[in-house]
Amino acid sequence: DIGTSGCRGCAIDINGQILAEYSIELPPPKRRHVEVEQEPHIWWAALKTVLRQIDNRLSHPITAVSIDGTSATVLAVDQAGTPLRPALMYNDARASQEAEHIHQLAPQNSGALGVTSSLAKWLWLLKHTDQNAVSHVLHQADWLAGKLTGRFDISDENNCLKMGYDPIARQWPTWISAFDFDLTHLPQVHPPGTVIKTIKATLAKSIGLNPETLIVSGTTDSIAAFIATGADQVGDAVTSLGSTLALKMVSDKPVFSAKYGVYSHRLWDKWLAGGASNTGGAVPVSYTHLRAHETPEHLVC
Repeated sequence: DIGTSGCRGCAIDINGQILAEYSIELPPPKRRHVEVEQEPHIWWAALKTVLRQIDNRLSHPITAVSIDGTSATVLAVDQAGTPLRPALMYNDARASQEAEHIHQLAPQNSGALGVTSSLAKWLWLLKHTDQNAVSHVLHQADWLAGKLTGRFDISDENNCLKMGYDPIARQWPTWISAFDFDLTHLPQVHPPGTVIKTIKATLAKSIGLNPETLIVSGTTDSIAAFIATGADQVGDAVTSLGSTLALKMVSDKPVFSAKYGVYSHRLWDKWLAGGASNTGGAVPVSYTHLRAHETPEHLVC
């Protein structure tokens, strides 16, 4: 789990029993007004440390690794997977013009709506990055999985929701072609837990992992938190409190309402309906006394 404040790892057996854990703190992202960004190499260094420490605590080799990251944290990379500038964090809100453009073209309940969406950030990055150097747009978890495998063209259905991916049709929608960028920049999208590739042999040796370790597609942080609770029946709901607060409920059908900040993630054969708020553990105390009519419209309570 690559979160706002740290990188945390947990090894479990086939029955879900915890075998080993390790965590390391991350420096806070750099903030400037509505801009929030972080150097991706910080995540990579932390991930290698966590994997190495967990492997040292186990009596058997790790067989598979999956990574979750903060939703809508986006970066642009070249063909080799090298970041072309710092990543825009999940709460970066600089892409206001791009968000307005999306609002004009996207369906009213698209997950790509909003100033902090992955698609808004991607359009902003394209304007401020050498487009000739850009090869892929990636989310935090995508890039780290790419560092482990060498594949920088893979993502999952949950991370891609806010990029505009259609989880019902399970494909990139036709309306996204109205934007002026190369659609080959978009990743191939798979369900969470899909095998991507085995870890790079040289990397496995340097970290100390089994060279046969499988790297599988991940998910977002709040969905990983949901899965960790064991909730899986229709009607089960989980509220996870981190830097922000997220609510997810298992549904047998998708529910979308941009007016109320509700959207749905596909999770294998079910749906997780809910939303995320701008309140949580990272909110200053002075903000907790807002009256109801002062609460932003997209806040889910």
